[in-house]
Amino acid sequence: MTTTDRRGAFRFGAGLTAAALTTGCSTTARDPVAAEHSASPAHPARAAPPAPAPRRFSGQPAQIDHGPRDRPRVALTFHGQGDPAIAYALLKEAERAHARVTVLAVGTWLDEHPAVARRILDGGHDLGNHTLNHRDINTMSEAEARAEITGCADRIRRLTGSIGTWFRPSRTQRATPLVESLARTAGYPHVLSYDVDSLDYTSPGAAEVTRKVTSDIREGSVVSLHFGYAGTVAALPALLEDLDRRGLAAVTTTELLT
Repeated sequence: MTTTDRRGAFRFGAGLTAAALTTGCSTTARDPVAAEHSASPAHPARAAPPAPAPRRFSGQPAQIDHGPRDRPRVALTFHGQGDPAIAYALLKEAERAHARVTVLAVGTWLDEHPAVARRILDGGHDLGNHTLNHRDINTMSEAEARAEITGCADRIRRLTGSIGTWFRPSRTQRATPLVESLARTAGYPHVLSYDVDSLDYTSPGAAEVTRKVTSDIREGSVVSLHFGYAGTVAALPALLEDLDRRGLAAVTTTELLT
C-alpha cells in the first residue's frame, strides 16, 4: 500500500467517526454504518458458520504474553468497547494493509452493538472475551469474577456459536491465579496478556502511540491497543507501514502461536 492509499484510508476512518457522532451508531440490521462496513455481502439464506473455539497451544504457559521470537510475526490486540464507528474504521484500515487483529470484546458492548461480533469474524480476525462489564476483575470475589467471565462468554456464544478464542482479564495486564483458574473452567485454556502496551487509552496523540509501539515491538510481540480512541485510528497507518518496512506481519493471536 502506498502512503497516499494510507492517507486516504485514514480520511475515510475519520469521516466515519464524525458521521457516527452526528447520526448515532446502532449496529442493528437497519444500521447504515454496520451495513456499509460489513466485511462481505449479507447472505440471508445461508447461516454463518460457528466461530472458532479456544485452543490449547502445547508448550505455551497458562498466561501468554508473547509468541515465538524467531518468526517475523506480531499480534495487534484491541480491547473492544467504545464508539463502534471507530472499530469499523480500524478493522477496515487493518484489512487494507492485509493485517489481521485480535479483538477482546466487552460483553455489554456486544449487547449494545451485536453486529460488530460477526463483522470482526467476517474480516478474518480473532474475537475473544474481555469480561462482561470491564471492571477490575482481580479484585472481585470468586462469584463476581466467574460471572464476569461467563457472562461475556455467553454473549459471544449467542452471537457467534462459540465463546471466542481468547480470554483477557479486564483492567489488568495479568490475571491472578483465581481468575486464571476461573477462565480455564469457563473453557479458555490460556489467558491472553501482552508484552507491549501502547498506552493509547491515555490519549497521547497518534504520533506518540506509533512511537511507543514501534520502539517496543519485536518478533512475537502481543500489543495492547484499544477501540474507542480516535488517536488509535490515526496511528494505525503509520504503525502498519513501519511493521511492513521491518518485515513484520500483523496476524491474529491464533496465527501467531500456530
